[in-house]
Amino acid sequence: MIAEPDGPEDRLRRFATIWSRAVFPVTSTSSTRLEFEEQLLPLARRLSEALLARAFDADAGRAVGAALVDAHCTDPEALSRTLDCVDAYLVLYCGGDGDQEDLRARSARLQHAMAAGFAQALRERTLAEQEAIAQAALRAQGVVAQALHATEARFRAVFEGAAIGIGMADLDGNILQVNGALLRMFGVSEQAMRTRNVREWTHPDDAPQTWRLYDELVRGEREHYHVEKAFYRPDGTVLWTNLTVSLLRDADGRPQYQLALMEDTTERRLLNLRLRYEATHDALTGLPNRTFFFERLEKALGAGKGQRFGLCYLDLDGFKTINDSLGHAAGDRLLVEVADRLQSCATAPGEMVARLGGDEFVALTTGPDTQREVDELAARIMNALLAPISVDGRELTVRGSIGIVEGPAGERSPAEVLRSADITMYRAKSAGGNRFELADPEADARAITRHGLTTALPTALERGEFFIEYQPLVHLGDGSVRGAEALVRWLHPQHGVLGPDRFIPLAEHTGLIVPLGRWVLEQSVRQAREWRELYGGVEAGPLRINVNLSPCQLTHPGLVQDTVDILERTGVQPDALCLEVTESALIGADDDLLKPLRRLAEMGVDIALDDFGTGYSNLANLRRLPVSILKLDRSFTQSMQQFPADPVDLKIVEGIVSLAHSLDLAVTVEGVETGAQAEQLRILGCDTAQGWYYARPGPPERLHELALVDAAG
Repeated sequence: MIAEPDGPEDRLRRFATIWSRAVFPVTSTSSTRLEFEEQLLPLARRLSEALLARAFDADAGRAVGAALVDAHCTDPEALSRTLDCVDAYLVLYCGGDGDQEDLRARSARLQHAMAAGFAQALRERTLAEQEAIAQAALRAQGVVAQALHATEARFRAVFEGAAIGIGMADLDGNILQVNGALLRMFGVSEQAMRTRNVREWTHPDDAPQTWRLYDELVRGEREHYHVEKAFYRPDGTVLWTNLTVSLLRDADGRPQYQLALMEDTTERRLLNLRLRYEATHDALTGLPNRTFFFERLEKALGAGKGQRFGLCYLDLDGFKTINDSLGHAAGDRLLVEVADRLQSCATAPGEMVARLGGDEFVALTTGPDTQREVDELAARIMNALLAPISVDGRELTVRGSIGIVEGPAGERSPAEVLRSADITMYRAKSAGGNRFELADPEADARAITRHGLTTALPTALERGEFFIEYQPLVHLGDGSVRGAEALVRWLHPQHGVLGPDRFIPLAEHTGLIVPLGRWVLEQSVRQAREWRELYGGVEAGPLRINVNLSPCQLTHPGLVQDTVDILERTGVQPDALCLEVTESALIGADDDLLKPLRRLAEMGVDIALDDFGTGYSNLANLRRLPVSILKLDRSFTQSMQQFPADPVDLKIVEGIVSLAHSLDLAVTVEGVETGAQAEQLRILGCDTAQGWYYARPGPPERLHELALVDAAG
């Protein structure tokens, strides 16, 4: 068993050794195989560096291809063996621990660049040889008039010994002479070739200028021209060539003959096409890949005035479940079937389907009327997914969410269009999936803002961009200030002050709510200590601080210990703290979820049930919850802002207060905005209240002012 090479340099040397062994037998060089390996080593190093570079550099691949020609690897077989070697071993020996799929894709692009560089260098070398041959032919033709016999032998030697195809014709296109290389390229006899006329050699892929250049040459208006041209062989196959045609003049300068020099590029062209296909198509499904799709999208967006585009961005619903339950092989077979169905949906001119990766596909349509066409395309895709797909004997139901973007060409970049489609697709998925949604610029802007806030959240806490405002809790019986609720704010550098509704859901989603909640708790408890030091002697009792707990914090295993540590570190008694938990977070809560709250309540921390009345919970369930305070949602008391209040709301609030007091629970009311509302709530027996009638959320100093007024009263 052969051991793997140890370090990167050993692996690089091993790659160069394999490369040299593959290519050396078809290389025209006087060097030994080991000397040839030393020539290839710096080329291997350059390929390795290009494979691992941060940004892909096609120039490195082209330079290596050109260097092969300089090293006399001019046989087409040398290029083919080189590319096979790079395809099989470059990632294996030089890829390191990088993403294998990405490295394979980059290796394919390097092979494409190498082939292009090899072709360019070989073409330049061939052109130099062609020029030398043409000069020899011109000299030979000029000397014919003076010394025919001596020059005929010289010209014939050059003519017959050349490795490229050479043919001579008169100005009417009648073929006069051809060499063996040209006959082998076309696969015909010299007699058959002489019966042909140059003007018969047309091909559908001829460049528009090909025959215009030919006419100019035979009229004597140009001396030569160079084109890439295809020819039909007698068996129907296509011969691709680099064709150079030169004009030969007589001793008096009059046009007399045309000389054609042909290099067979068929195999190289097929190789380039194969490499291009592999670089632009998905290996699993055969659909165009992300690279090809972006090229087409960029072309569509750059179309002229009056042109439009429509894009459908599809993501399969629940595909991860299929992969996890049935395995990735089954998932791959499912993707192949989905790809086939999607391809059948986009067959009209200007339509294409591509796979971006994973279970994400895109369909593009272009033209003047894409507003209607893109809706029809999305509907065809949804219908194509209706029929179950059979995988390993199982009938799998496939559904998808589609985001649609449509608009005029020339207004947005490909990245902007794809981002909008991606956002819209996730909007469709959030709405339940199995549907398509149209892009909405306002919704896009909100989603982009949310994404920006999400990415900025972690560093915002480190930079100290969060601060806390406090809203007083007032006793309805005597009007005294009993404490305050801590409300976190974010002073964003671009968006200004953001309320918790803008970032708390994002913090919940990312998990940052735990460190953020811990910071809010510690800052609030420290503030409570300062208030107690200032107002500890007020007869109404010490001030408390209310801090909100999110559902994510409730399930965090460190909740109790964090709270205990903060209280001990700040020297604050547990009865100075009230933790508020929304009613919806405790609906159906089991004993494991309630256990941390019970431990905190046993320590003396008050637990308040926030937004009570919005969670549709069983009122009898209150007996098992470790709460001591109900915070009545403002929706029950809004009608009390005016006199007289809605009698139904009065009865509901009266019933809730009676129930709470019978369970030894205090009642706090949110959203009190008028004196009439406060008075009515006092009459109904509510204990404390908060709202703009008393004070808006503000800095801790404002509570100091309110407390002083209260104490003076």
